[in-house]
This record gives sequence, structure tokens and C-alpha cells, in this order.
Amino acid sequence: MTEKKKVIVVGGGITGLTSAYYLQKEAREKDLDIHVQLLESSERLGGKISTIQRDGFTIERGPDSFLARKESAGRLAGEVGLSEELVPNGTGQSYILVKGKLHKMPSGSFMGIPTRIRPFLFSGLFTPAGKARAALDLVKSKKTVEGDQSLGLFFRRRLGNQVVENLIEPLLSGIYAGDIDRLSLQSTFPNFYDLEQEYGSLIKGLRKTYPMKKTKKGDKKPSMFRTLRNGLGSLVEAIEDKLEPGSVHTGIQVDHIEKKDDAYHLLLSDGTVKEADAIILATPHFAVQRMLSQYDFLDPFKETNATSVANVAMAFDASAIKQDIDGTGFVVSRNSDFRITACTWTHKKWPHSTPQGKVLLRCYVGKPSDQEVVGKTDEEIQEIVLNDLNKTMNITAKPDFAVVTRWYDAMPQYKVGHKEQLSEITNRMEAELPGVYPAGGSFRGIGLPDCIDQGEAAVRKVIEYLS
Repeated sequence: MTEKKKVIVVGGGITGLTSAYYLQKEAREKDLDIHVQLLESSERLGGKISTIQRDGFTIERGPDSFLARKESAGRLAGEVGLSEELVPNGTGQSYILVKGKLHKMPSGSFMGIPTRIRPFLFSGLFTPAGKARAALDLVKSKKTVEGDQSLGLFFRRRLGNQVVENLIEPLLSGIYAGDIDRLSLQSTFPNFYDLEQEYGSLIKGLRKTYPMKKTKKGDKKPSMFRTLRNGLGSLVEAIEDKLEPGSVHTGIQVDHIEKKDDAYHLLLSDGTVKEADAIILATPHFAVQRMLSQYDFLDPFKETNATSVANVAMAFDASAIKQDIDGTGFVVSRNSDFRITACTWTHKKWPHSTPQGKVLLRCYVGKPSDQEVVGKTDEEIQEIVLNDLNKTMNITAKPDFAVVTRWYDAMPQYKVGHKEQLSEITNRMEAELPGVYPAGGSFRGIGLPDCIDQGEAAVRKVIEYLS
């Protein structure tokens, strides 16, 4: 590069932070003359990552961990000096609440799909007919489907309604906060479609590709998740500390982006204009459409909805929980008369987060069919949660304190056809908006490693474009 190139990253969540960090790192290591700026509309960085410390508790208001097998998050933590702070989750029994009763998660299941026969046969989650229907996956022929299909349609065809409604749906809805009968298979779990096509059976395919190690009685399950000892907010702080002084600007919104000759002009909320040779749009899909509203090929983003969710973390003295349950938490099936969708016994899943002799529970509300609950007052949400919890646990006292967090339009819904639609939009952007790259949870995965991966991919595209 012979002249200084200006790159602007819009959005200061984990995708934007990753993008800015790796852009500046690449520029230093390869002696590239790139000037990078990050613009964030709110007054804080981190997006949905938000950690608070209170009375010895570490409380996550957003995500609390990431999958260890997706390596990019752990690698990024290591690069910014947090390797020694990575903590595995405490393991234990997890449960599913079906029709008011807690059932143990069958051992040997992968995302709700059984890979071992005995635990499945002895589970009280299913009737004999439901178990027989699921077993048909072993002999049921694969079906070639043209284009995309919903998660619900796919799993019902393979395993039947009972396994879907009592096991798979609570798990997957907990991840995406959506309706699995509308969510896209190809945009969420395309590997399951590939297993069906290769092995003719999900159960057979998982046994071959994800062999479950049998644990002896009393042995702990391997930890699948990681977090940071002082909360995921420490990752945000560590990345920010690594960014070049003066390159981060908060409280500034990008209102509009115009293509001008060989550069882009960004009109900011303070009335000023910034110029860029390349842009990474690490923002939700609706913000991308708003900033580039003159391009009608982005109009499908108007129709891509996102659900709202809320969670409440409640701290208790251990003596207040009269019916403690040996486990890490539970998810709630759609056919249960509960408004909460899940509960994490945080003091057991993440023992480091809670002082000795205390209990920390974190519950979630905001089913797709119950969005209005998110807008209720803190007190109302807390009452709803405690009422539901007391159907399974005996809690005799009010919490020492509670922290209610609402995330509006926070969970993008990858509807059937999302992948194809995104591919079309990406092709149009490459043709009409070269050097502009959307990345983040609205597009190709919502987990922290997925967002980090997208940030890294956008950096590679920017470097290639500017070279």
C-alpha cells in the first residue's frame, strides 16, 4: 500500500472489537499503512457482553460463556493476556422441565439427539410410542430436500414430535430464543443435514462423528464451556486496552453512508462526516439497512425480525433454598405452564462467581409467544420468575438483591431461506459497495466464537481489498 488507507469499524460489540484489534495487529505486523477507527453509538463497548461485580458476586447480564471447541474465543482471550483467567464450567446434572416436572437430561445425547440407547429408553421424558418413533431414525430413509427447511420440520421427520417438543426444542430455543418451526436448518445446524445425507440417520452419524465417552458413576462430565474468572466483560476491557489510543469513539452513531468516487462518506449523529476506504459494519441487520437505506437490495433486512429477551439474576443466602437440586440448571419445554424459559444455578455452573454460603440463580423470560413480558417492570419480572421457581424449588426468602436485564430486538431470527438471502445480499454488496462488509450476530452465527470468526473474516477481506 502506497498511501494511508482509512478503515472504519461501525459497532463496538465483540465483532467490532475483534475487527479493530486484528486490523491494527495486521497493520503493525505487516507494516501496512492503515488507519483504523471504531465507532460505537452507545456510551460503552461490548454489546451484549456486560458483567457487573456486586457483593462478591460476578454477574453476567448477557452471555456467560463460549463453547470451548470453537477455538477463536479462547485464542483471542490468550492474545490479549487472559489465558490464565480462562475457567471451565462446573459440570453436573442438567434437567428439562416438562409438564411441571423436572426430568434428567438423558446422558449420551447431543443437542437433544440420543446417541446411547439405555439412557433414552429409561427416560421419563417420552412415552413408549415416542421412544419407538425416535428409533425409526435408525431405519428411516433420508429425504432430499430442495433448498432450506425449518429445524422443527427436519427433526420431527427424523425423530418424531415427542423428542422435538420435550428435548430438542427447549435446548435449541434456549440458544436462539426463537421458534424452531421457523428457524433455518442451513443457517443454524447444517451439520445435522449433512449427517443425515451421509449416514442416513442422525443417531448413526453422531455415533460416528461425535462419539460420546461413557463416564463411570461419580465421574464428572467434561466441561464444554469456558468463561473468564472476572467475567466476560474483562475480555472487552482487555481488547480495548490493546487498541491504539484515540482509535475508539463512543456515543457516536453513523446515520448514513454514501459512496463517493473511490471512498465512502459516513454522516455521523454529531453532524460531522468521516471518510473511509473500507468499512466493517459490525452492527445488527436493521442498522445496516438504515445506514444504507438507498440500496433496495438490503430491504429484506426490514423483514428479518429479532426477538427480545430478559433475564434476572437473583442472589440468596444458601439457607433460603429449602429444596436445592443437584445440578447446573434446567430448560423449559414449550408445553409447560411456565413463563421462564430456563434457569441456571450459576453458583454450581460457575462456582467462582458466588461467595461461599450464597446461591446465585439466573432465569430467562421472553418466549416468541410471550414477548410482552420483557417490557414489564423489574418487580413484575422478579415476581413471575420466583412464582415459577417455587413450582420446582422451595425458596423461603426474598433475594438479597436481583439484577434484571432486558435485551430488546437482540436475538436475530434466521428464518428458512436466510442463508440464500444473505448470499444474494453479499453478492450485491460486493458489486455495488466494494470494501463494505457486514459481520456479526445477525448474519452467520450468534455465539461469541461465531462473532469473533466473522470479525476475523471481515479483516481478511478488508486487507485483500485494500492491497
